[in-house]
Formats: sequence, C-alpha cells, structure tokens
Amino acid sequence: MNRALLKVSLACLAMFVLLLLNVNYVQAFEANTLADKPGNVRVFDQQFSYQRGAIIADGDGNDLKIAESRLVKGTGNYQRYYPYGKVYAPVTGFDSIYGSSGIEETENSLLAGTSSQLAVHNFTALLTGKQKQGATVELTISPAAQEAAYKALETNTGGHNAGVVAINPSTGAILALAGYPTFNPNELTSLDGTTVDRNDKKLLSDPSQPLLNRATQVTLPPGSTFKIVTSSAAFSTGKVSGTTSTIPAPTVLTLPNGHLLHNDDDESCGDGNPQIIEAFYLSCDTAFGGLGMKVTAPVLRQYSSLFGMNRPLSIPIPVVPSVLPEGAGWTDQSLTAYTAIGQYNDAVTPLQEAMFAATVADHGKLMQPYLVQQVVGPGLSVIQSAKPAPMTGTGISARVAGDVQSMMYQVTHNPAGTAYATAGPQVTGGITIDGKTGTAQNGVNNTGLNDAVFTCFVPGTGGGASPIAVGVMVEGGGYGADAAAPIAVAVIKAYLAAHPS
Repeated sequence: MNRALLKVSLACLAMFVLLLLNVNYVQAFEANTLADKPGNVRVFDQQFSYQRGAIIADGDGNDLKIAESRLVKGTGNYQRYYPYGKVYAPVTGFDSIYGSSGIEETENSLLAGTSSQLAVHNFTALLTGKQKQGATVELTISPAAQEAAYKALETNTGGHNAGVVAINPSTGAILALAGYPTFNPNELTSLDGTTVDRNDKKLLSDPSQPLLNRATQVTLPPGSTFKIVTSSAAFSTGKVSGTTSTIPAPTVLTLPNGHLLHNDDDESCGDGNPQIIEAFYLSCDTAFGGLGMKVTAPVLRQYSSLFGMNRPLSIPIPVVPSVLPEGAGWTDQSLTAYTAIGQYNDAVTPLQEAMFAATVADHGKLMQPYLVQQVVGPGLSVIQSAKPAPMTGTGISARVAGDVQSMMYQVTHNPAGTAYATAGPQVTGGITIDGKTGTAQNGVNNTGLNDAVFTCFVPGTGGGASPIAVGVMVEGGGYGADAAAPIAVAVIKAYLAAHPS
C-alpha cells in the first residue's frame, strides 16, 4: 500500500473510531438530556407509548394510588388519570401534552423514565424486549389527613379561598397539602390537543384561579399567629424573662407617630398590665405591639428567619417565600408595632403557618419540609429515599419553645382563650391541641372580612415527639378561631384516627 493510501486509510479509521466513541457517549451520557429537550418530537410522541410511573400517597402506609397512566383502548397510547380528582390536585399537579405542574413536573424525569438513575432499568428492558416504564414516586401525604383537609375546605370556608398544610414536626414530612378552590387534573390529560386547550383556557379564565396552589403559592398577613415569633424573640433576648412576666397592655396604645393601636373591639387586656401568657391567650394587640417596639424590627426579622421565613424553599414543589422584608419598619417604631402583631408587611403561606407550630412542637427544632418519601424503580428497587434533616439556619432554644408551648396551650384550654370554643378539649373529643389564632386585616380581598388564620399542633405524650402540626389560612374568613380552627381540628382528628397511638 503506498503512503497516500495509508494516510487516507488511517484517517478513515480515526474518524470511524471517533464516530463510535461519540455514538456510545451520546447513548450513555446524553440520551436523557436529549430526551428532555422540548423540541424532540420523536421523544414527545414516544412518551405516551409507555407507562408513566404512578404517584402514591403513602403517609398512612396503605399505598393509595393518586396518579397513574392507563392504556387508551385501541390506540396503544397511555393517558394520565387521577382517581381522586380535585382532592390531591395541589400535590400531584397535572401532566398533559402541553406541560405539567406539581409533583408531575418536579419529578418528571423519574416518572417518565428518562432519569439517569433509571439507565440500568431502561437498558435491561431494551435487552429483554420489555416495555419501558417510569418509576413510582411515593409521597409522605396521609390520605386520611388529605381527604379531611379537602372536605373541610370545601364545606367550612363559605366559598372563600383557603389553604391548609399539615406536617410531622419530628421529620418534616408533609401529611396534607390542600387548597380551595382547586381543579380536576383529569380535565387536562386528554391526548386530544383541542380538548386540552379548551379546558385549559376555561381554568385560566376562571376568576377564582383554581390552578393557583393556595397552600404554597399565596401569602397573606399572619395576623396574631406572628405573636409566636414576637414572643420567641422577647424570651430569647431577655426582654421578657418568662411566661409570668408582666407587660404593659393598655386598651389603646398611642404609637410614636401619633396613630392609635386598639385591641380587638377595644377590649381591655386583663388589668392593663397582665402576665404575657394572659396577653397571649387573649391575643392583646397593644401588649405585643409595645413588646415588638422593644424587641425592634431587625430582631423580629432575625427570629422570623429562625422559623423558616425569608428564605427560598421547595418541597420539591416550589414555594413562594414567606417574608418579613426589610423596610420602613426598621426605623419607624410605629410600623414595628404592626409587624409584631402580623399586620404590617409580614406575609406567609399556609405551609409557613404549619412551620410556626412545628418549630414549637419539636422543642425548638425546625425540620426541612418534604413531600417525596421514596422513589421506587420498575424493578422494585429503591432509587431515592428521604433523609429527614433540620432546616439550615433555623430553630430556637428548647426553653423558649417550652414557654411558647405553654402559652399556646392556654389559647385552647383556658375558657378565656381565643380558640377555646372551637379547638378546646370539649370540641376535639379530648385531643390536646396547642394553638394560636390570627385575624388579619387585609385591604386586598373583596369580602369585607378579615383573613382567618390558625396554627396548632398536638403535643407528644410524655414529652415525646408531636405527631402533627397544622397551618390554616382562609382569605376573608373573618375570625381565625371561627373559620380556620375547625379546619385544623378536622385534619387532626382524621390523622390521629388513622394513626392511633
């Protein structure tokens, strides 16, 4: 072979080797990335030809399937189906030919089978001729708590927008996450584009915004539930030495800017100089407005962060941050007074309300909230498993948490407490619930009523772990004790009935 032919042969061999290397690299390392590209029409069409993984609510240990793919008769294609419709919609979201939301979106690569973690399963299926299949995502959601939350929102809110979240304080596992109004995800799963487009436009044009997840995507003023934060800051910084310390609580507090801060209905707060525990269970605004000015706005913000505010959060569903932003209240003590009672620029989600209670319930420790318990591959092997962990940069001392808990106990167990009539032992069937009500003035809603808020937990027996903490917010619901507390009680009763000690 002459020199020229040898060079050409070597060049061809080198290019052939590079081609083989590239093909193998693409197959081994780029397949999932290419499959996830929205412009990949072949993959888009192919995704409906195999079974997408199921989503399971496993918080009660009974593997309730809340999303699955069913074969459409005569087509060879699979269509997503949600057996319980609206009940789990804020959790599952939807998967459609045009997009997805909720767990369907955040866990898409696992459910669709395109994740690199499923490469071995997919390769084995290819060799054996079996059908490709997505992984099963098992959630922390308790069917008993979730169904009770949905029913309570549907029947007890008077048609007002609302959200509720329940958490296991010792792990951070989310037991219920519901909103009202919501939507039926089955309306968006048709394989016919015209049908999906029509239903999508109907939902988007609905003035009640049913696609909006009111448990994680809407923030409202916390009202008096923020007094949990204000009290914690006061105890921690020594502004108040204990629950029996007295604090000024005039019927009307004149603020530095000359404005007047009133208690609800201009009621008196004890003798005008009550113990802080009495001011807490009576929910005296003048007492905590004055206390907030002593604590100062920067310290209030610092302690709100210790309860999980002012930071990004995903569960893995994205969550709108609950915030106490820096602003005029830092230099204007009058505004600080309103911040301290949850009425200035504080804004929280129902999830954050549950986190307030969960922090106190777990003796001052706040665990990272999460929804996905584990992911199981088509071969029944566990691909991912949740590892509960404290939320970075959060938490208060056990001593302070104990002081706040003793005050929350009085809210529901003292006959003068704001939630005694709706969350006391005579209503709960003997279940001990420690809580805090909130009735927040909000000029945004058109109901003419305040937003109703309630956060609470069931204390562990013998100083042990609390089984559940709940946060409820009802837009324009009125008093927190009347509109929000009964919803929390319903969720707690259902959950404990499914998990007897």
